[in-house]
Amino acid sequence: MSSIMKHFVATYRRALGLNRPGRSLIIFDDDVFLVSFPKSGNTWTRFLLANLRFPNEPATWATINRQIPDPSATLRRDFERMPRPRIIKSHECFDPRYPRVINIVRDPRDVVVSQYHYHRKIRRIEDDSPIEKFVTRFLNGETCPHGSWGQNVATWLYTSEGSPRYLQLRYEDLIADAPREMAKVASFLNLPTSPELIAQAVERSSADRMRQLEKQQQHGLYKNSRQDMTFVRKAGSGGWQKDLPTDQVARIENAWGPLMHHLGYQLATQSPSEVGEYAALGTATNVPR
Repeated sequence: MSSIMKHFVATYRRALGLNRPGRSLIIFDDDVFLVSFPKSGNTWTRFLLANLRFPNEPATWATINRQIPDPSATLRRDFERMPRPRIIKSHECFDPRYPRVINIVRDPRDVVVSQYHYHRKIRRIEDDSPIEKFVTRFLNGETCPHGSWGQNVATWLYTSEGSPRYLQLRYEDLIADAPREMAKVASFLNLPTSPELIAQAVERSSADRMRQLEKQQQHGLYKNSRQDMTFVRKAGSGGWQKDLPTDQVARIENAWGPLMHHLGYQLATQSPSEVGEYAALGTATNVPR
């Protein structure tokens, strides 16, 4: 297709609202953004929120981009038709335009393992690619377009923690007690709900149900990815203790120990006094090269 034809098609799609807005999305004052570093539980939380907010329309892989939209995947036309206030997915670092934010954080030792297997699923790395090589890229912020884990998380934590417009959730707390954490979310959103509706949302968003829906639906979220691997893997926490070599654990903790400690993650290779020393030196987001 010639460049002139491509330009014509792009212009035509924009005129009909068939383009994906991305960072050009028009943001309203009542929008809420669900943000996280990739592979920190954003998709599961989207299902939880969709099932809580739309109890008469259970979330599926086919509906999720309409219920809790993603500017990089949802058409502008669909954004314009959505009821407000909208809850919008994002993996971006801090953006002062976001009126209210729910931020999901996850132990980076589990994040790197999850992201490693996700890159296998979408065919970015081979099965025999060493995880040590992936950890190096992960630390350097080269495994996704949103910076490193430390950079991404720190931008939200250091700018927004304590603000009434900011709610922070830990993935591990959602795993441990999803109804309790979703009650916090409902309160933050001023969303009318009940223990029964929260329980229903949690049940409809279970890992087993999401895997079943993934098998049944050709949802197109992960086009051309491997079908022998599911997007929803173990859906747990602490798997890094078995899957991540000790020397790689040490590298991650050396890079982000103070930030991890601040978020409540117990370190395996550093003592509290060492974390304090690193924090005093201001190395919470340093990346070893």
